[in-house]
Amino acid sequence: MATSRPYSSHSTAPSAPELPPQSYDHHHQPPQQHQQHQSYYGQYPTPSPPPSSSSSYGPSGGGFPAGTSPDVIRAFQMVDRDRSGFIDEYELQQALSSGYQRFNLRTIRLLMFLFKNPYDSLRIGPMEFAALWSCLGHWRAVFERFDRDRSGKIDLMELRDALYSLGYAIPPSVLQLLISKYDNGLNFDSFVECGMIIKGLTEKFKEKDPGYTGSATLSYDSFMSLVIPFLVSYD
Repeated sequence: MATSRPYSSHSTAPSAPELPPQSYDHHHQPPQQHQQHQSYYGQYPTPSPPPSSSSSYGPSGGGFPAGTSPDVIRAFQMVDRDRSGFIDEYELQQALSSGYQRFNLRTIRLLMFLFKNPYDSLRIGPMEFAALWSCLGHWRAVFERFDRDRSGKIDLMELRDALYSLGYAIPPSVLQLLISKYDNGLNFDSFVECGMIIKGLTEKFKEKDPGYTGSATLSYDSFMSLVIPFLVSYD
């Protein structure tokens, strides 16, 4: 199956999408990207840091990346009642409620899938939790920036601009499909759900497009293996 679509993604570690130095709105054209040291998707991606092999932590927050906020460590430790160093989807939902909001379990399962612990697919550890928390902080800032009327929701054009600022130039037909799933715009929970699907599928597609040309040839098995996890992970 040949697939081609002119979209791009800025250089990002999977855990923390960068915000570009400038934004745009629907009255202006998107800023032009520099061609030097860039691929079809934008800048070449920055490798993710290797996950920690430790599954426990002490009072000093061992297992978390250096410089992790004490608030993040505390949010993790409060829900890890068995002190295993891992938390499941329900504990993650509770932990994020203390710093962001109570997310729908569909969104939580998507986050668990995208920030997967390589040693335990049903739970995440300190490294994954810190990366996930940081990513949500970036996405919250983007959501608030493009929620121009401060309604707590973003519409089709605001969604387009917000996703572009994160590095994803989504075709109008796909935007319409995304927005049709939600009534009266997207709140932050829905924005994260929808954005994580775009982010995750884009990263999986790039694995099939090593030359970063924006196109790839996929077998039926490869296509199903790429898409199905995003359907079943949060069903």
